Amino acid sequence: MILLNGTEVEVPSPLKEVRLVDFLRDHLGLTGTKFGCGIGQCGACTVHLNGRAERSCQISAGEAEGARVTTIEGLGPSAADSLHPLQKAWIAESVPQCGYCQPGQIMTAAALLKENPKPSDAEIRDAMNGNLCRCGTYGRIRKAIRRVSEGAPK
Repeated sequence: MILLNGTEVEVPSPLKEVRLVDFLRDHLGLTGTKFGCGIGQCGACTVHLNGRAERSCQISAGEAEGARVTTIEGLGPSAADSLHPLQKAWIAESVPQCGYCQPGQIMTAAALLKENPKPSDAEIRDAMNGNLCRCGTYGRIRKAIRRVSEGAPK
C-alpha cells in the first residue's frame, strides 16, 4: 500500500517494478506529475515521498510501498481551498510559461519551505538547483517562493 494524497492505494504485483511516475500517470490517472528526462536530472517528476522531494522516475511503485506520497494534486490544504500557497504565489508572480516543469518546481519548493520556512536567496537557489525550466522563469520562481516565505498576500 501507498498512502497517496491521503488515500491508501494498492500496488498490484505486476506493477511493482513500474516507475512511480508511470504508475501515477498511466495507472492512476494523476497526470500532474510530469515525465521529463527519465534519469532524475530535470525535476519534472518530483513528488513528496514521506515529506521529502524525490524524483518519481527513479523510484519504482514497489519501492514506494509503505510510504506517504504526495503529488501536485494532493498538495493543496483542503477541498474547499485546493490551492497551496505556493500555487497561489505562482499565479500572482506569473511564473508559468509553458508550465511543463511547474508541478516539479512547486513540489520541490514546498519541501524546501516545510524544512526551512524562511530560506535565504542562496538556500532557495540551492534547493531549486536541478529543477530545469526551459522557459527560464527562475527569477519569478524565486520571487514566488520568497513571497510565501515572507507571508506576503497571495
